[in-house]
Amino acid sequence: MPEALWRGYDQEALDAQLNLRARNPEHEEYFARWARDSEAVRAGWPEAKLNLACGEKPDECLDYFPAQPGAPLLAFIHGGYWQALDKSDYSYFAPAFRDAGIAYASLNYSLAPEATIPEMVDQVRSAVAWLHRQAGELGFDPQRLFVAGHSAGGHLASMVMADGAGSVELPENAVRGGCSVSGIYELKPLSRSYQQPVLRLTDEAVQRCSPIRRLPSRSGPLICAVGALEPEEFQDQQRDFVSAWQEAGLPGSAMTLPGRNHFTAVDALGEPEHPLHQAVLALVRSG
Repeated sequence: MPEALWRGYDQEALDAQLNLRARNPEHEEYFARWARDSEAVRAGWPEAKLNLACGEKPDECLDYFPAQPGAPLLAFIHGGYWQALDKSDYSYFAPAFRDAGIAYASLNYSLAPEATIPEMVDQVRSAVAWLHRQAGELGFDPQRLFVAGHSAGGHLASMVMADGAGSVELPENAVRGGCSVSGIYELKPLSRSYQQPVLRLTDEAVQRCSPIRRLPSRSGPLICAVGALEPEEFQDQQRDFVSAWQEAGLPGSAMTLPGRNHFTAVDALGEPEHPLHQAVLALVRSG
């Protein structure tokens, strides 16, 4: 009988839970649409500030899309299993937030296998700290900075809100709240999966960089959303994390998105009439 590695899953079953591209063979169509729509947004937004360096490495950069002076800011962290995609694939969210009076930034970070997940956590936290310092020059309100992310980016957004996460400390109250879509909150199953040769997760990295193990002592509100058509592991991860978050006395909520898979769930973030977009607007406006 095959050995159970995680939640009763053997190797084949665990890999099937985590292999999102195999589960959604049409994923390349989503990637192409995101890139195409994002390119059109950048082409039509001359005020956007692209490829702003926010760290020492070339990958440590971001795109900034302003709203009116003194607007709040939503900083978005892209997914791709910590090893693919780019900030430029997610410019397409910016117009919906601008229309709601919210500035938008899309962040990059170094990818695996060249970088480890702990290094990515440090880079993203450093980028958020850089944004906070540059608020006056960029024109947004530093007291209303929020983070969001999808998939691996949901994990990284949660780590921005975590306590003692990595070597980069953020100013107190730098982040007022966040949203994680289709996030990973416990890295242990990844370390036992087909992803391990690329991610190279050590026991120390799992402990340090699993958001469910790094709950903050206090935090702004966190919204977690997952598609109803996503694998059970992603839904279980969200359930466990939100329960732990709330049991720690932290403000947070969970949403399940009907009819959405792992790749269409994130689209809801930029759809003005979708409940997830509306929830994020409410979060930002209450901050």
